Amino acid sequence: MTAQTRSEIAHLLERHGLAPIHRLGQHFLADANITRKIVALADVTSGSRVVEVGAGTGTLTRALAAAGASVVAYEIDRGLQPVLGEVTEGLDVELRFEDVSKVDFSKALPGDSWSLIANLPYNVGTPVVMDALRNAPAIDRFIVMMQREVAVRLAATVGSPDYGLPSVIAGIYSEASVAFTVPPQVFYPPPRVESAVAVLLRKPTPEHAERAVELARAGFGQRRKMLRRSLMSIVDDPVQLLEEAGFDPTKRAEDLSPDDYLRLAAL
Repeated sequence: MTAQTRSEIAHLLERHGLAPIHRLGQHFLADANITRKIVALADVTSGSRVVEVGAGTGTLTRALAAAGASVVAYEIDRGLQPVLGEVTEGLDVELRFEDVSKVDFSKALPGDSWSLIANLPYNVGTPVVMDALRNAPAIDRFIVMMQREVAVRLAATVGSPDYGLPSVIAGIYSEASVAFTVPPQVFYPPPRVESAVAVLLRKPTPEHAERAVELARAGFGQRRKMLRRSLMSIVDDPVQLLEEAGFDPTKRAEDLSPDDYLRLAAL
């Protein structure tokens, strides 16, 4: 089943009286090679369960279902309902026209062993991944296309200028990496920035994970300050805590790894 080309997407939308909506971050994937690479990376087979966020015109939805996956596809734009109904007809696809930022995946996805595979709208990419990592243990793999700088941030480690709170959360809950970058011209319409496909493989949730996230959020919320200052809002004696954990109290948030934050949380 071939992926949609730019001209096919344009004609499909025109036939239904539609156009990409900028405020929804709609940049529809229009490249067969990138679609194949994502499906191959996802390694879906018959029986695989996939949740897709931002189904758009359905090119990735259709490719995943054609590879054997059972797909639950979310799309906020109800105007795309006739388009998606047309391109996924006869396939194992459940379309859900909802704002995914308000969806509780822990209740919306039955069972376990789900993969989140998506060309994520730029305006919701980070919050969707962060929330699902923390609150939806049924999703054990994430293969998501997003802004390149966001994907790099998720996979960044201590010492990288891209390292921040998303890096800590991704590192606590998963093994994160960037699989490949994607040029703007493979989308319709093309965005102004490069994209990348990030892969996050869930790890067993560590004890005190959420307390570690809370500590990291406080630290990065005032990242120019030393941790002995930035942690004062949530820790009675930050200096004692840091010294007990073996850290110099003058360190800043970006100096601690996800494991370091877990160590602090355990104390």
